[in-house]
Amino acid sequence: MTLAQTPPMGWNSWDCYGTTVTEEEVLANASFMAEHLLPYGWETVVVDIQWYEPAARVGGYNDGAALELDAFGRQLPAVNRFPSAADGVGFKDLADRIHGLGLKFGVHIMRGIPRQAVRDRLPVEGTDFTADQAADQSSVCDWNTDNFGLNHQHPGAQAYYDSQLRLFAAWGVDFVKADDMLGPYYADEIAAYRLAISRSGREIALSLSPGRALSLAHLEHLRSNSQMWRVSDDLWDVWEDVEAQFARMARWAPHQRAGAWADADMLPVGRIALRAERGAERLSRLTMDEQRTMMTLWCVSRSPLMLGCDLPSSPPETLELLTNRDLLDVLNASRANRELLRDGDLVLWAAEGTTSEDRFVAVFNTGTGDLVRSLPLGDLGLASASWKAREAWSGNDAVLGLKDDLPALDVKLPGHGSQLFRFTAE
Repeated sequence: MTLAQTPPMGWNSWDCYGTTVTEEEVLANASFMAEHLLPYGWETVVVDIQWYEPAARVGGYNDGAALELDAFGRQLPAVNRFPSAADGVGFKDLADRIHGLGLKFGVHIMRGIPRQAVRDRLPVEGTDFTADQAADQSSVCDWNTDNFGLNHQHPGAQAYYDSQLRLFAAWGVDFVKADDMLGPYYADEIAAYRLAISRSGREIALSLSPGRALSLAHLEHLRSNSQMWRVSDDLWDVWEDVEAQFARMARWAPHQRAGAWADADMLPVGRIALRAERGAERLSRLTMDEQRTMMTLWCVSRSPLMLGCDLPSSPPETLELLTNRDLLDVLNASRANRELLRDGDLVLWAAEGTTSEDRFVAVFNTGTGDLVRSLPLGDLGLASASWKAREAWSGNDAVLGLKDDLPALDVKLPGHGSQLFRFTAE
C-alpha cells in the first residue's frame, strides 16, 4: 500500500512550543484532535525539533548542547519534558497512547549524526564502526549545531541511519520530519534515509524540510524517496508569507499525486507562539479572511495540512476553519488542480472532482481593497454544461448571472479574501 494516498493532515508542535514542547502538551493536543478533528481526516501528531535536548529554550538553540543519547549515539526523549521516556523506553509509551486515540505519531529529526556521538566516538549499533568514522564533519547545518552530516562513502553512515530507524520503528513512529535535507539538496542523505525506513520493518512516512527555492529538477528523486517535501522556508502568520506561496504552489500543483506531495508548510492559525521562535503568545495575526485564503490555497493545490496552534485553547472559529467538508473534499478527492489566471489582484484556481459532474473553482483577492468581478463560466472551464454552485465558506448558493450574454459567476471579495465554489452539473 502506498503511504499518504491523500495529503497528510495533522498537528506539529513547532509554531506553538518551539523546542520546548512537553509530553502533557502533546497529549492535550492529541486528545483534542481525536475528539474534534479525526472524523475530518486530521490524524498525525508530530513532536518537532529537539525533543532530545533537556535544556532546550525559547528563542533559539544552545550551541554544543548536551543531548540525550543512547549508547549508540541515537537520540532519546528528554525525560524532564517526556517523563514516560524514563528507563530508556523512549517514545514507546507516548506513541502507544496516541495510537490508542486512533492517531498516528511522528517525530522531527535533524539530518546526520549527533556531534556529541562523534566527539565521544560512540559505536554504531551492529557494526565495528564508530560515529566519528561515519560522520562528515565538514557537512554542517547553518542554523543548528546538534549534528554533523554523514559520509555516505563509508558503510557506517547507512548503518547509523538503519539503527536510528530501527529504534523509531520499535517506538511505533509513523511519520518522520527530516530537517536540513533540502537547502542545499542532500540527495545521498535523502536516499539513505529512505533505505533505512524500508529496512526498519515499519511503514513510516517521510517529510523533508526546509525547501528553500526547491527546484522541480528534483521531482523524481523526491517522489522516489519521500511522501512530502517543503517548498519554502518556515511560514508564519504574516500575509507576505502566505502570498508568496501562490507562485510556489502554482509551480508544484500540477505534479501532486498519491504518495508524493509538495508541502506549502504549516498552518499558523488559532492560538500560537506560547513558547515559539517568532514573537509572543498570540492569536494568529492573519485576519480570518487571510486564514480562509491560506486554507483555500493549501487545499486547492493539495498541500499537506499541518496545524501549528494549541488546539485546546484556540477559538471556536479555528475549529470551523478546519472542518469545512467542501474544502477537505477538494484536498482529498480532486484532480487537475491548477492555477487558471492571474489578473492584477485576481487569482483563479480550478480542479476537477471525482466525476465529470463535479468541479471546484477558487477565487482569490490578493489586494487590500474589495474585488468585484463577473467571471464567464467558459473561462473557468465550465462552458459545456448547465451548472449550479455552492460557496464553501458561506454555504450559500453562488450567484450565476450573464456577462456579454454568456453565463458568468459573480463574485465580491474583501481584501486578501477568497471563495471556493463547488459546481455540480444539473
